[in-house]
Amino acid sequence: MLKRRIIPCLDVKEGRVVKGIEFVQLRDIGDPVEIAKYYDESGADELVFLDITASTERRQTMLDVVSAVARKVFIPLTVGGGIRSLEDISSLLKAGADKVSLNTLAVESPSFIREAADRFGSQCIVVAIDVKFEDGEYYVYTYGGKQKTDLLAVEWAKQVAALGAGELLVTSMNQDGKQSGYDLAILEQLREVVDIPIIASGGAGNAEHVVEALEKVDAALLASILHDRKTTVEEVKHVCTSHNLPMRFVSTKMD
Repeated sequence: MLKRRIIPCLDVKEGRVVKGIEFVQLRDIGDPVEIAKYYDESGADELVFLDITASTERRQTMLDVVSAVARKVFIPLTVGGGIRSLEDISSLLKAGADKVSLNTLAVESPSFIREAADRFGSQCIVVAIDVKFEDGEYYVYTYGGKQKTDLLAVEWAKQVAALGAGELLVTSMNQDGKQSGYDLAILEQLREVVDIPIIASGGAGNAEHVVEALEKVDAALLASILHDRKTTVEEVKHVCTSHNLPMRFVSTKMD
C-alpha cells in the first residue's frame, strides 16, 4: 500500500513565508530557507513552495529563493506561482525544484498541461485547483484565489488528469487557514473521478483532520498548525499510524 504523505506548505510573498485566512489577512511567518530546513529535518515527506503573488503580478517565480531553499532540503520540492512557459518550468527544475505546480496557466491554456507532461514527464506536473463552494457548486479560482472561473472543480479535474497531470493539489478556499478541517466533500468527489494522486489542502487544525483527509486521498498539505508549532510532522504521522494509515518514518535530525 502506498504511504500517505505529509507536506508542509510555504506560501511566499516578497521573499517571506506568510499565512492567511481564505487567501487574505496575510501574516509574516519567517524566512523560507530556515523554515524549509526545519521541515526537512523534522521528517516531512515533501515540501511545497508557492510564490502566491507571482501570477497576479505577472512575473516569474523568485528563482533565487527557490534555489536557496533547494540547497537546504533533501526531500522532493514542488514549486508554483508565475509559471507562463516551458522555459519557466525548465528554469525552476534547474534551480532545484523536483515538480512544478500549475494553476492559472493551466486554466487559461489547458493544452499546456499536455505540453509540459510530454516534455518533463507527468510525475513532474502538479495541477493546483483552488476551489470555492458557492451556490451549491465547487468553482475553480485562478490568480491566487482572486479570479473566479466558470469551471466546475470535478469536470476540471477530469480534464486535467486526461491531459497528463501527475497529481492534483486541491485547496478549499472556504476552509483555508480556518483550522476547522478539510473540505471532505470535494475530496470525495474528486477521488471518484480521477485515479492520479490527490493532495488535500486548506483547513487542517489538528492531526485528526489530517486523518480524515488521508482516509480519502493520498497526501495532506499543512501550513498554520505546523508554522505555529501547534504540532509537528512526526506527531501527525504517529496519530495517522494509530488510525492504520501507512506512513513513512525516517530517522530525523530533530530526534
